[in-house]
Amino acid sequence: MTSLFRKEVKVLVLYLLLGFLAGWLFNQAVLGLFIAALVFVAKNFWQLMRLTRWLAQPDQEPPEAKGIWGEVFDGIYHYQRRQQSSQLHLKQILNRIQDSSQALRDGVVMIDGKGNLEWWNTAAEALLGLRSPSDLGYPITHLLREPSFVDYYESQQYQDPLTLASPLNEDRSLEFQVTLFGSNERLILVRDVTKMQRLEVMRQDFIANVSHELRTPLTVLSGYLETFSDHAESLPSKWQRGLTLMRGQSLRMQQLVEDLLTLSSLETSNFKAGREPLRVARLINSIQTDAQALSSGQHSLFLEVDESLGIYGCEKELRSAFSNLVFNAVKYTPAGTVITLRWYQNTEGAYFQVEDKGQGIDPAFLPHLTERFYRIDKGRSSSTGGTGLGLAIVKHVMLRHQGQLEVASQPDIGSSFTCCFPLNKTVKLTHKR
Repeated sequence: MTSLFRKEVKVLVLYLLLGFLAGWLFNQAVLGLFIAALVFVAKNFWQLMRLTRWLAQPDQEPPEAKGIWGEVFDGIYHYQRRQQSSQLHLKQILNRIQDSSQALRDGVVMIDGKGNLEWWNTAAEALLGLRSPSDLGYPITHLLREPSFVDYYESQQYQDPLTLASPLNEDRSLEFQVTLFGSNERLILVRDVTKMQRLEVMRQDFIANVSHELRTPLTVLSGYLETFSDHAESLPSKWQRGLTLMRGQSLRMQQLVEDLLTLSSLETSNFKAGREPLRVARLINSIQTDAQALSSGQHSLFLEVDESLGIYGCEKELRSAFSNLVFNAVKYTPAGTVITLRWYQNTEGAYFQVEDKGQGIDPAFLPHLTERFYRIDKGRSSSTGGTGLGLAIVKHVMLRHQGQLEVASQPDIGSSFTCCFPLNKTVKLTHKR
């Protein structure tokens, strides 16, 4: 390219030299230089006009030219061809993406930055009743007006999916998962989870029914075992150990049935918060008394409680959740462990925290602690009487109170279980009762 510029400069010098000589012959050297420069500029202006006309019709072949203008025409021509090839490749990719999206059984809906419908696949039409092209450009919240969906959509908190009845058929359940990207744009995935919901209901009903059916025979069995235990001294000595083991296992089975019934109730019943704010400090004091009895004085329990902080919630459920955390701290930490119960508030919410200075938990196990029947040590339940459902119950109680359970632990340092409540559920109590 540098050599072409040099050549173009040489041409300009040649034009000026010829103009100077022609003007000198007629005693008009300056005029000759001016005319020569004007001719050179006119020549380049003519090439520029050719370039402009060609760019207006890019499908035609580039004009023939020599020198630097020939290089310009050829360079633009090859650049256009590369761009066209890239655009064709991108168009083919987009067409494949759209074709594959159309083939999905799940609905896919694209929302632009203004919240309007931009594109959707065939499955979305069947699941949501969208009509093309009449619904194009309309706000999604004008077509899906379910209040819970509108709240979910506008909250921009899309960590968990939303499950709703289908707007076309109330017997069908749809799961909405929203992904935020770009400039406030959204991608909505819609799945038909009716079968999964029915299987979940069947599972819940099965657990509830079996638990209810087991409760009566277990109560009878435990009653007779307790009666036999009262007269153990009259029984052969070799039977006494077996009687003690049977009674312990029957109590454990009763506790398991009660936990299953509690969990089933949490999953299936509607949440009912008390009309009056719950005095959490009084509840924690009661749980501390029970925990001290369970510990038999082998643990040190301390309270750091805000007496004036209350919360709107279900006392029965919160008692179950809090006592599970406190009793676990007593059961699963060695004698002499210091356990601290805290109830406090900051600018983000209210917190009930159970902190112990026990042996701690390996961080690899923390994500699984709230799973049903999950145990770090498979043999630990026989010595502690645990059912493996306590933290699952806590998790469900917190979800029903719009909160969450946070767990932090380090081996040989201790563990911290924190129930986090939203600020709008708390209240400052004016006096004690």
